[in-house]
Amino acid sequence: MILKSQVEWALHCCAILAGLPEGRYLSTKALAELHGLPKEYLSKALQNLSQASLVETTLGPSGGYRLAKTPSDINFLEIVEAVEGKARSFTCTNIRENNPCRPAGYCDSKPCAVARIMWEADEAWRDTLRRVRLSDLVGTLSEEVPADIWRSTFEWVLKRAG
Repeated sequence: MILKSQVEWALHCCAILAGLPEGRYLSTKALAELHGLPKEYLSKALQNLSQASLVETTLGPSGGYRLAKTPSDINFLEIVEAVEGKARSFTCTNIRENNPCRPAGYCDSKPCAVARIMWEADEAWRDTLRRVRLSDLVGTLSEEVPADIWRSTFEWVLKRAG
C-alpha cells in the first residue's frame, strides 16, 4: 500500500499546529515554507483536514489553520482518512468466479480467503493508527528532536502565527 505524500504532509502540519497557542493560526504559506513544500499542493491536504473538522481556518492577514480539537482528541487514522478517504485498501473483484473449473451457477457462501486476510490486515493497520494520538506524536518528537531545533522551530512558527 502506498499512501499519498499528502498524508505525510498532513501529519507533520498537524504536529506543528498542535503547538500553537490558543487563538493563533498558521498560514498555508508558513507551513509550506517550514516543510519545503509547494503551497498549492499543501493547500489541498489542509482543505481535506478542514473538511474532516480536524482543523479550523480563518481568513485575513492573521488567518490560517489551527487544530479544531486538542491533540489528544485526534488520532492518526482520522488524519490519514481525511486525506486518503475511508475506503478499504484492498478491493476484492472476486476473480475466483473466472475459474473455468467452477460449475455454472456456483455461488460462494462467503468472501474468499484472500479478501478476508487482506481486510483483516487492513483493519489491523487502521486499529494501530486509531490508537496513536497526535499528542503521542508530539511527545515523541519533543523527546527525539534536539532541544535547540525543537525550540527554534517553535520560535519560527510563533513569529509567523497570526
